[in-house]
Amino acid sequence: MSMSGLSDALLFALLCGLAAMLVLAVVTWLVSFLKNDVSIVDSVWSLLILLGVLSYAFSLPQSGPRTAGVMALVALWAIRLAGYITWRNWGESEDRRYQEIRARNQPKFEWKSLYLVFVLQAVLAWIVSLPLFAALASAQPWYWLDTLGAAVVLFGFAFEALADWQLARFKSRPENRGRVMDAGLWHYTRHPNYFGEFCVWWGFFLIALAVGGWWSVLSPLLMSVLLLKVSGVTLLEKNIAERRPAYREYIARTNTFFPGSSRP
Repeated sequence: MSMSGLSDALLFALLCGLAAMLVLAVVTWLVSFLKNDVSIVDSVWSLLILLGVLSYAFSLPQSGPRTAGVMALVALWAIRLAGYITWRNWGESEDRRYQEIRARNQPKFEWKSLYLVFVLQAVLAWIVSLPLFAALASAQPWYWLDTLGAAVVLFGFAFEALADWQLARFKSRPENRGRVMDAGLWHYTRHPNYFGEFCVWWGFFLIALAVGGWWSVLSPLLMSVLLLKVSGVTLLEKNIAERRPAYREYIARTNTFFPGSSRP
């Protein structure tokens, strides 16, 4: 295949991934329209990326030595996260963050949410998936940087999963109602689940970097901004100290994001 033909094939595969994500986003929007709850997009966020990776794998002209490993890591991360969020939100009303978005964008938010929430999430997921595309598209042999990247991904996955399990167990006990979770990983950072997610995407970037995919650095940078400044820490902790006075003490003694020793 000529260089021009190869470039066209890669672009086609990249656009197939975007198209697949957009289709899933629109289907999810239709469901949210019926349920009057756009927060269900959180349950499909990781599945958008998984679907994109599957599309890349099937539409690329050839598979490389990283295809099976990267797809396995993405599937492990995506299915666990989607399952946990779905279980956590089952039977609950629309998330407070999305209620605020809904209130700011009336009237006809149900229609506006198609592009404000669902198409936006699909485009963000596509950008985040760029290191995965770079890894799957390369025929270069496995490198030590791939091993390091996979180790960082698995560390982040385990950190995030353990943090979610610890919080779920804490909330399941009636005696903890109204209390602040500050044990386990939550003793070292107020957002261990977000820190784990941060590690997952920098790990995938290392795998992409092993094949020269430095340009995909936009993915972990975007995730870092989202986790720290947009839909993660900043939004979650907005006014929380006013609503929950005990959380003010937790803030004073515990690192925001990166794990560290608790302050007296």
